[in-house]
Amino acid sequence: MPTTLMEGHARSTGLVDVLDRVLDKGLVVAGDIRISLADVELLTIRIRLLICSIDKAEQIGLDWWKYDHHLSPGKQQLSAENEELRKQVRALERQLAGTGRRRSVPR
Repeated sequence: MPTTLMEGHARSTGLVDVLDRVLDKGLVVAGDIRISLADVELLTIRIRLLICSIDKAEQIGLDWWKYDHHLSPGKQQLSAENEELRKQVRALERQLAGTGRRRSVPR
């Protein structure tokens, strides 16, 4: 004879299964909201919502959070440091190329 405790457990297991399936496969919700007055469109809002796991999102090519500097503020500093290091490497390469030319000039 099932008790209310067992029924609650069955529901939570069902919810876990549903969430697992949604995150694994993905769920897309799309819709448009239009506000018009006297057949004149005043506002249109397009809503596109995708619910899935991070792994699934990366698999289908949606990895914008990796490049959004608002979501990963440390990356902006790393990019600036990387660019500075590239400039230094180019300057050193120019110096090496200049010293190599001076040595190859016969005396």
